[in-house]
Amino acid sequence: MENKIVKWLALKLRESKCRGFVIGVSGGIDSAVAAALSFKASKKTLALIMPCESEANDLQDALKLVKKFKIPYKIIRLEKPYFAIKKLLPVKLSRVAAGNLKARLRMLILYSFANSGNALVVGCGNKTELKFGYFTKYGDGAADILPLGNLVKSEVRKAAQKLGIPSSIIKKPPSAGLWKGQTDEKEIGLSYDILDGIVKNISSIKKLDRTGRKKAETLLIRGAHKMRLPEICK
Repeated sequence: MENKIVKWLALKLRESKCRGFVIGVSGGIDSAVAAALSFKASKKTLALIMPCESEANDLQDALKLVKKFKIPYKIIRLEKPYFAIKKLLPVKLSRVAAGNLKARLRMLILYSFANSGNALVVGCGNKTELKFGYFTKYGDGAADILPLGNLVKSEVRKAAQKLGIPSSIIKKPPSAGLWKGQTDEKEIGLSYDILDGIVKNISSIKKLDRTGRKKAETLLIRGAHKMRLPEICK
């Protein structure tokens, strides 16, 4: 599986006539696996670590990852522009809106580097997150290529183990790092194992209790628009 993704990445790079990859590394498992595979496909891969009110261990894990695999990297601290933008806005942002602002600010930086260096932006979304719309539209959902887009979360974990991703990253509860103490499963209200099962077999949603089934169905409906191009009035 890993070799197939690496070959695919190399092919897409050749087809694009670009020089390399740019990827955001958060300290989480998805970006760790995507970065390791991208670097295997092209040594001209740049990892950007972009803390913004981030947990200290996320920065440590991101550094641990890039140093272990010897991936060139830069640290771009985003607190100043983040607070400056919040100050400019005439509305008070909700916690979710503020978290989405961080994700979109990171993507702005990634594309600035990619445009300047003729590179492709590698997205880190997996199949489970894409299916349920668990990403920020035009934030971490914006990318040129998605090497993990056909892997459910459990398959990403297996790939991480095979690649030798640091154990502190593999064992860490998945989090988008959008606010202090945020974890994916706590925010979603369902475990990744349950979500993976639904992605693999939609009928498994019927096995959930009423509350779980309603949460899953709501996520599927609300997130569907994120995978479509903007609708055009005809």
